[in-house]
Amino acid sequence: MFRLSLFILVILVFSLTFTGTVNSKSLSVDNFSKADEFSRVTISPDGSYIGAIKKLEGKNSLIIVDTSKFSVIHAVSFPGNAQVGEYHWVNNERVILEKEYLRGWQDTPIYYGELFAINADGSRGKYVIGMHGEQQIGSRVKKQTPVNGTSYLLDPLLHDDKKVLVVTYPWTASNEPTSVVYEVDVYRGLRTQITRSPMPMGRFLTDHEGNVRIAISTDDYLNAKIHIREPEGGSWKELDLTGVNYTDISLETFDKTGNFVYAMASSNGEAEGLIKINLITNKATQIFQDKQVSPKHVWVDEVTKELFAIETEADYPSYSFIDSESEKSKRLKDMLGALPGNQVQLISSTEVGDKSIIYASSDINPGQFYLYDAKSNKLRILFSTRGWIKEADMAQTTPIRFKSRDGLQVLAYLTVPNGKVEKNLPLVVMPHGGPIARDYWGYDPEVQMLANKGIAVLRVNFRGSKGFGMNFQKAGYRQWGENVQYDIIDGVKLLIADGTVNKDNICIMGSSFGGYSALQSAILEPNMFKCAIGLMGIYDLPLMYNEGDTQQYSSGVNYLETVIGTDEAQLKAFSPSYNIDKLKAPVLIVHGGEDQRAPIEQAESLIAALKKAKHPYIYELLEDEGHGFYKEEHRTYYYKKVLAFLEQHLTL
Repeated sequence: MFRLSLFILVILVFSLTFTGTVNSKSLSVDNFSKADEFSRVTISPDGSYIGAIKKLEGKNSLIIVDTSKFSVIHAVSFPGNAQVGEYHWVNNERVILEKEYLRGWQDTPIYYGELFAINADGSRGKYVIGMHGEQQIGSRVKKQTPVNGTSYLLDPLLHDDKKVLVVTYPWTASNEPTSVVYEVDVYRGLRTQITRSPMPMGRFLTDHEGNVRIAISTDDYLNAKIHIREPEGGSWKELDLTGVNYTDISLETFDKTGNFVYAMASSNGEAEGLIKINLITNKATQIFQDKQVSPKHVWVDEVTKELFAIETEADYPSYSFIDSESEKSKRLKDMLGALPGNQVQLISSTEVGDKSIIYASSDINPGQFYLYDAKSNKLRILFSTRGWIKEADMAQTTPIRFKSRDGLQVLAYLTVPNGKVEKNLPLVVMPHGGPIARDYWGYDPEVQMLANKGIAVLRVNFRGSKGFGMNFQKAGYRQWGENVQYDIIDGVKLLIADGTVNKDNICIMGSSFGGYSALQSAILEPNMFKCAIGLMGIYDLPLMYNEGDTQQYSSGVNYLETVIGTDEAQLKAFSPSYNIDKLKAPVLIVHGGEDQRAPIEQAESLIAALKKAKHPYIYELLEDEGHGFYKEEHRTYYYKKVLAFLEQHLTL
């Protein structure tokens, strides 16, 4: 029988403990607006070091911990508005990391393709690819030269201590260039071109030996073409999939022979499952299929590249083990037993597998990182993402399923305030963004903030959401203004009918597409909602063809034509800006002045219509924010405005 000793390690330098005391279950907004303190924890191949992203003065830095003493030996940070992005161990002593820049007009940091390598002790720091480099002048010895493109690590080549594979998307006159794979020296930055993609914007897949074998490309963001080549290289040829009766194929990893590739794929537009494609015969075999949802994550051993488990979330998170006898599968099963009530992920391991980084989280647990030592059979807590949050103060989330008015099966999540009976509750409906996204069971700070104030929260995975198959996703195409919203409205009606919520005490709020849904649902069902809140939303569909970054690319235009269509009359009928006369709920509109995805013209269109109709509204403009809130102070400001607005219109 598996027995686990749990050791709690408290390191003051990490600031893991929250020094304040919560005297009341009603928490301040700061508890929810504060960003995660730690993220992206990994272990070096030999287990000597642990890396973690740590938030310092509003920017991400990389701390390196010596596992023999559990002390920080080095911290990587950049001056000015630069910070650490993604990072990877490339050998026992060295990491490669992305350098990002914080810009007020972006919802996330900007990455220009600079990869910086440094040893764990802080020595031999060097830009190995990107805008930096040395001028090549009159020498036959090739030096490091700048790369005019955005580069990402493709394969750390753990069998090679000096080389990695990097994929670069060049900056060219074309906005959809051909991508290039380089072999790069992690100490000197010298590089050799390995291959180019056969089509623009190609993504690549390497086999277990680090050979670049597959290129996946798309010219419309909707359909992909797959090209393959031999392990030793050579020319690309399109993979003949005429005998593979699957669509929506997304390649994941090779098997150890290199003759088979695992892929997520769909049969007749239903939820994707896992198939195994024989690259010699071009035949496919189904390995795994969930009838309701597509895999949330396919787990591949970072050392052996063997696929060992599939994570799904039909209601609650769960695993299916493809190779139940593999060491990774056994360890993951043990961790699930050791940390009950949590979804557990095995996110990083040493090369020999004697140590692993474990991540555990739930609807009430923001997340903790643990170190498991197989030799001592001990689990040690390392970092809490939000150490100031107490699980006992958080509200539990329950999945619910219902049929929409036209018979479509819909998954939603209901969060009920802690200690409240599920009867006659105030409700905030929170549609997700995207719309090609989905909600999950896990911890959500915005949901918890509302629940902490005594408000139930409903999140509906309406048609058009991803993760339920292309049939479900396509059911939302050109239905933004009707059936998508009816799915949301029908979920609310279910809670009204069973007495869970008070029909006269409901508001709706969302961001991006969720902001659009908040206004459009309140227009379709004007007597249902006492207020509506739109954060950085789309309110004028015809305007999407003229403003914003989506319409700047041919693939973006193809996307718009597919999902919203070109019928001017329908676009206006589905636009809140053109239908304010049907709206009863007072409105709070919050927008970023530098938003490129939902440009300020969207908010201005809605405000003009509200003014013309003399409809009650509040407008908050944050000049230097983009499509979302990256700055903590802006999230705090927004949350306070939301709570004040809800308290004005709901009975709490």
